[in-house]
Amino acid sequence: MNDTVSIGSSPRRIRQSNLVAALQAIYSHRGMSRADLARKLGMNRSSSGEIVAELTEGGFVHELEAASRRGEQSRAGRPGIMLELIPDAAFFVGIEIGVEHISAVVIDLAAEVRLCRKVAFDTLSSTVERAVEHGVALIVGDMTKAMMARCRGLGISTPAHIRPDGSVRLAPILGWRDVPLKEICRSAFPVEVPIAIENDANAFAIGDSYRSRIAGVTLFLLMETGVGGGIVIDGKLFRGGHGLAGEIGHTLVSGSGGQKFEQLIGREVLIRQYREAVGQNDADLQDFLVGVRDRVPAAVNIAETWSRHLAYALLQACRLIDPGRIVLGGSVASLYPMVAARVAVHLSEGQNIPFPNPEIVVDQDAEFGSAFGAACMLHQRFLSLENEEFSSDDGMQQRAAV
Repeated sequence: MNDTVSIGSSPRRIRQSNLVAALQAIYSHRGMSRADLARKLGMNRSSSGEIVAELTEGGFVHELEAASRRGEQSRAGRPGIMLELIPDAAFFVGIEIGVEHISAVVIDLAAEVRLCRKVAFDTLSSTVERAVEHGVALIVGDMTKAMMARCRGLGISTPAHIRPDGSVRLAPILGWRDVPLKEICRSAFPVEVPIAIENDANAFAIGDSYRSRIAGVTLFLLMETGVGGGIVIDGKLFRGGHGLAGEIGHTLVSGSGGQKFEQLIGREVLIRQYREAVGQNDADLQDFLVGVRDRVPAAVNIAETWSRHLAYALLQACRLIDPGRIVLGGSVASLYPMVAARVAVHLSEGQNIPFPNPEIVVDQDAEFGSAFGAACMLHQRFLSLENEEFSSDDGMQQRAAV
């Protein structure tokens, strides 16, 4: 290592680290007092004040009287001054390219969703380039000029095995192989921003964990045409040796004639079975869900079989990774609340030893969870040392001028 370069770059690196740490702290606590921030950073108030001044001048943070925050009541004495992020300081786009749909979201610096869009799209009949262009146009068309000017990242999620360089190694369900997806996205997006590509189930797991921050082991299932899986341990995504951890949808089911779990509990099998049962060739997933809700016998029978298959899949996963919590997402997750009691029965019947069962929940925004997670990846990057914007004075000055 060149010691001169190391020593010379040290003050800049320290400054960058302090700026990032301050933003992370204010974001995590949804606002902090100057004194609390100084303590969190391990600085005196003067040094902390310099960091706050730089973030304020850069347009990332503002000061607010504590009594005016979120309708809080005023207390006796002098009101405290709180530091909060300015949500409009930065925006991050997340796009999910699915088999039969594309969804997209925009989140702000507070990681709150500002826009969300979803449209049916036949990805199997499309080129990769057209699918990406469609996804970009879907959300960019509704972003204001200010949002675009302050866009600081694009995340893409899709049901594929992704290489570290952002290219797709293999996406069996889409028919993609060796696709330079990151470069295609770079060409399609109208502004130059950092880009991250992620498996759809992993992105879903990242998004839910980013919001909930629950410790322990959580298994995520993204149920669409296929069934993707992701594992988060104490807030960190567990990828496994090749980035495929949690993919229980691809495991074979004994006695099924060589079928995989996703072929038994995925979206297409439900729609096909329901169409055959009611003789309605244009019935869709929503029709099936309404049928279950209204206790239509054909729909209820299909839902019962689905419940049994899901319980069996979850039992296998529970014995392997022992999750404390299972989160269901994707369009098919809407079925679970209607059959949760039946799934619980099948879970109980499927084990001779009464092992503890995990909590099973549906993501609060199941249909946009993967796109949200893709956006969160760039939000997380922004609040890290990877953010070049904090690495030089020029970056902050340019920022303040926007």
